[in-house]
Amino acid sequence: MEKPVRERIVDSYFWKDQCFAVNEADIIDRVVEHVKFVGGTYGDSQKPSPFLCLAFKLLQLGPTDDVLQEYLEYGGEKFKYLRALAVFYVRLTRKATDVYLFLEPFLEDKRKLVMRTRTGKRLTFMDEFVDSLLTKERMCSTTLWKMPSRAQLEDEEKLDPRISPLGDIENLLDSEPEEIDGGDGSDGNGRNRSPGSEFGEVTPDPEEMDIDKEDKQRENGTATP
Repeated sequence: MEKPVRERIVDSYFWKDQCFAVNEADIIDRVVEHVKFVGGTYGDSQKPSPFLCLAFKLLQLGPTDDVLQEYLEYGGEKFKYLRALAVFYVRLTRKATDVYLFLEPFLEDKRKLVMRTRTGKRLTFMDEFVDSLLTKERMCSTTLWKMPSRAQLEDEEKLDPRISPLGDIENLLDSEPEEIDGGDGSDGNGRNRSPGSEFGEVTPDPEEMDIDKEDKQRENGTATP
């Protein structure tokens, strides 16, 4: 972190009130209680956010990989900002191969985050935040060290190719439409698809509709012989 940012952090009320004599375990409680958005400094006075203050505290504490992994594995809405703090710290302190290995699994995390900048708040998502850490040079009022690209590390055989969660895209694209959806309007299992079924909607079968109609006519004494 740049010196002016560090000076604002240590002069802030949050730092003096919440970050004194804090250890790795205390960080969890501080994040859950006080961190409601990710960001660096904000407002005309460039006030440091609790997120940035706690990131600076982690830089002082220097948690081990085991501690970081524990932070990252906390799930649910309650701990999403703890994960965001941990991935930010990893990006600041670990070598490139470790950054990719630590952060890439969370490109599948779709939880919402609030991002606060100097101009205001906006909605973002965990996967977007992680992707920005992997691709941008500045985040949360902090200059990130320049990492080699994943492709470069793969060429140097320092990283294995990343497997997409969708599987082998080439095989999926090469598949004939008939193989995927039955080719005759069926769902691949011999059953005809109902319009809107992809959204969980069900259209009644025409024969079932006729039966219901006849039943109602009998009840009303208007059935046709």
